[in-house]
Amino acid sequence: MERMGYRFVGSNLHSAVKTCLWTKKSIINEGVCYKEKFYGIKSHRCLQMSPAVPFCQQKCLFCWRNLSSTRVQWEGPWDEPSEIIDGAVEAQRNLLCGYFGNEKADKRKALEAQEPSNAAISLAGEPLLYPDMDGLLEEFHRRNFTTFLVTNGLAAENLESLSEEPTQLYISLDAPDRETYEELCRPQIQGAWELLNQSLELMPSFRCRRVLRITAVRNINMKRPELFADMIERARPDFVEVKAYMYIGYSRRRLEIDNMPLFYEVYEFAEKIAAESGMDIIDESRESRVVLLG
Repeated sequence: MERMGYRFVGSNLHSAVKTCLWTKKSIINEGVCYKEKFYGIKSHRCLQMSPAVPFCQQKCLFCWRNLSSTRVQWEGPWDEPSEIIDGAVEAQRNLLCGYFGNEKADKRKALEAQEPSNAAISLAGEPLLYPDMDGLLEEFHRRNFTTFLVTNGLAAENLESLSEEPTQLYISLDAPDRETYEELCRPQIQGAWELLNQSLELMPSFRCRRVLRITAVRNINMKRPELFADMIERARPDFVEVKAYMYIGYSRRRLEIDNMPLFYEVYEFAEKIAAESGMDIIDESRESRVVLLG
């Protein structure tokens, strides 16, 4: 994983950082992440990290990570939030320091990137399996970070018990029915479909910005928009992202390039979901093949 650009941090090495492609592109003024366009965060100051890299209850076909050693529940000791964040920020600085010698780099952005201001808690694994997510969110917020927390929805009890809300909560919604969910997300625990639906029902209780993310995989889950709409109605999110599966990383061992939809296919599927759910298409990013409903 380190050869792929991951940097593990903390004493127990369950947390990691990986610099996002869009962070690098932003520093050389070649574009920004759709999250900057949609939600206003700064791509060059985004810290992509996870406190639970080895732990996840799913083995999704579309995941770009190596899932061979993934465990479904927490095992062993864990690092304190301050140690994780200190290590993550330092690792990010080291990964980006070369831009000070890059002729293409915007020197102001390169300097600002040394002080990240948004934590994308989503890199690998299921973040809510980390035993002190409240403490991690609190520590990020104490340091004036915004936080985007992404969950697969299977740690519903941990989600319900959060006392510190993220700036933005994502729940992955990648299938309209149980059969498709089991084929695509390959849950490794019992009752996964029920836990996902429990998390969707918890979503309206959160005061933070709430987003459902649908990873669209051609020939597998781009179907039954009316069932997606039913689940969206129960979750009552502020936004829904419909985003194309990308044929990268280890997902290439599980899927074919034909499973990666083109932007117009994602847009047409998003239109169908919007029509069924009563939402509107309010933004898009062609480069990232993502459409935003709101």
